[in-house]
Amino acid sequence: MVFDMRRDLCSFSFVCFVLLAAAALAGPGVLGLRDGPQAPPYSKPDWLDSSIAPTMVFHVTGSETLIESSGGQAPPETPLRDSQGPMAIGSSGGQGSLGRVRSLAGPPETPLRDSQGPTALERGLGQSPNASIALDWKYAPPLRVSLTGRLDGAQVRWTMPEGEFTLAAGRGDIDLDARDIPFKKALGIEPFVNMAAVLFPARGAYRLSLDGSGDVVMRVEGGRWGLLGTDQRGRDVATLFVRGVRISLIVGIAATLIATFFGLAFGLLSGYAGGATDTLIMRAVDVLLSIPTLPILMIFAGMWGRSLWNLVLILSIFSWMGTARMVRSMTLSLRDAPWVEGLRALGARRNYILFRHLVPEAMPLLLANIALGVPGAILAEAGLAFLGLSDPRLPSWGRMLHEAHVFGAFTSGAWWMILPPGLGISLICLIFMDIGRRLEERADPRLKGGSAR
Repeated sequence: MVFDMRRDLCSFSFVCFVLLAAAALAGPGVLGLRDGPQAPPYSKPDWLDSSIAPTMVFHVTGSETLIESSGGQAPPETPLRDSQGPMAIGSSGGQGSLGRVRSLAGPPETPLRDSQGPTALERGLGQSPNASIALDWKYAPPLRVSLTGRLDGAQVRWTMPEGEFTLAAGRGDIDLDARDIPFKKALGIEPFVNMAAVLFPARGAYRLSLDGSGDVVMRVEGGRWGLLGTDQRGRDVATLFVRGVRISLIVGIAATLIATFFGLAFGLLSGYAGGATDTLIMRAVDVLLSIPTLPILMIFAGMWGRSLWNLVLILSIFSWMGTARMVRSMTLSLRDAPWVEGLRALGARRNYILFRHLVPEAMPLLLANIALGVPGAILAEAGLAFLGLSDPRLPSWGRMLHEAHVFGAFTSGAWWMILPPGLGISLICLIFMDIGRRLEERADPRLKGGSAR
């Protein structure tokens, strides 16, 4: 078999496979994606609807102001404790009354950074401890607003086109949420009023100011996030998609390699030994081929557990029969060839003939068979994951479709949870099918001639 390396390496399928393999090896962290909840559930992609506010994070310190949009991350939550913390102050009109605000235990939060860098950065000149951030709001009111950080004798002011609120003042840690009734009462807002709509009543210029020394993070949660939005838990769908590439490649390639090894071993033994050994192995192959695959996979997945490698082993056990038949046919055609008879006459042992001569003859067919077997293993894993028989801790593409179905993404119109894993499964299967077809053409030039006609 002669390979045209330049043509193979430049093929579209091979380039796509290299890109997918690189994404699987690098992981979402290299691409600037984060694990865990990032935004409200079912947030739309950033590019879908510009009238909806994206999830943004504003970080203000005494000397530095940092804005993060659609990629920012709030400080980690820590247990609450009762202490004499900062005070929440009412609006500038004097309508709000003072109220004690819950404070956080633990050290102050560290400045927030985005792995891709800030979208805007304003540094103070150092002559004043005050810092502020200006915002040109062009969206509908957000879903939620929260304020966290630490104040050292400072106050946090929120200036709107009409009016101003002093959100917090004093010394200590702060953890304020616009949904908290004590916070609303401290600002003079009715308990059942949407405070996010009060803080963002209309489009216009807004400003978050920190008068004094402190470190404050304001998180504004809207209905948009990232390239592919979020799922029902607020996780970035793009992150889950990239992690799904790794799971699909591991399952597809590992299961196919193990099945190919079993098929090669049983095929060589059956074809070369013949007699009762051949009959026994082929009857076992016929029995396994006659068993419905999906119900058996479901039974074994339920019995052996939902581990990834258990799934790989189950898929490989029921995927080697076709390879065994193919290798047996090739071995039968070569077993009585003159050059094999000559090796026997020279005293060559059976193992030498099998591993030194027959295995290299089978390698071109095996390579094509591996490439064509990977899509079947990937589809089988996706089917089991869609039925809920995979490890829930592994975000495979099938698991993504399962959760989209269970949590109502199909009925709620959250297509960004459905199309990426579905298209990913289709794309990776087509890539391996095309690579397998090219390898088959190299192994048997008559296939290439037939396709040309």
